[in-house]
Amino acid sequence: MVRSMTGYGRAKQSRNGRNITVELRSVNNRYLDCTVKMPRAFIFAEDAIKNLVQKGVGRGKVDVFITVESAGAEETVVTVNESLANSYVAVLKQLRTIAGECVTPTFQVTELARLPDILTITKAEEDLETISADLCAVAEEAIAAHAAMRETEGKRLAEDVLSRAETISNLLSRVEERAPGIVEDYRARLTAKLQEVLGNTQIDEGRILAEAAIYADKVAVDEETVRLRSHLSQLREMLEQGGAIGRKLDFLIQEFNREANTIGSKCSDIETSRLVVDIKAEIEKIREQIQNIE
Repeated sequence: MVRSMTGYGRAKQSRNGRNITVELRSVNNRYLDCTVKMPRAFIFAEDAIKNLVQKGVGRGKVDVFITVESAGAEETVVTVNESLANSYVAVLKQLRTIAGECVTPTFQVTELARLPDILTITKAEEDLETISADLCAVAEEAIAAHAAMRETEGKRLAEDVLSRAETISNLLSRVEERAPGIVEDYRARLTAKLQEVLGNTQIDEGRILAEAAIYADKVAVDEETVRLRSHLSQLREMLEQGGAIGRKLDFLIQEFNREANTIGSKCSDIETSRLVVDIKAEIEKIREQIQNIE
């Protein structure tokens, strides 16, 4: 299956009291570049998330966004500093003794709780492995959605490339059909020119045939058309095979251009030159499309 480098995937789950959302967004890139953006408290799971992305994505600029909302998962523990509380109580009793009947102090437990460092609030210890597993589980679902979108886009890309490859094949057939006529036209023009210059003088037919043969060798594009058709066949096979073929296609399309340029340089015929221009235009459109293929 051909996959595009451009895609988006999203997943949201509630796991162990946390609402976890993972989003993936990818665009074209020469190599895999993965960036994970997540709350700092969960940064310990970043490498695990990146490893999952590397297994599912071969090439592209991938941004992963992770949000975590607590829904009672983080239990808090309140502890009393008993020794400090006893010290406060003893001091308060001492003050009451000193004050005697001058004042009538009132004392409540809530007031004692407000005194510095009497109560300590801490978060319960969390299981980092469980949290990492939860994040990875949601990330896997997002990566699957991302892959499905890339495959859908990749199918459209492959269809477009194959359509343009068929157009190139048809144009190439027209170039091959015109090739024999180019030599005949040259021979006719050469004969007419010699007759115009030499007048009634006998024209050496053997010399004309030799010149035509030399010209035919110069403008022969049989090797180039055969190689270009071979490249077209290879292109179809690679698209059918699928997988991470983007770089291979990039190299192959360079060979397309090389053969097309050679055909254009050999043929001075106007109609053939126009066909070559059309071929090169289709090759350029294919090159633009394969920049999106993984």
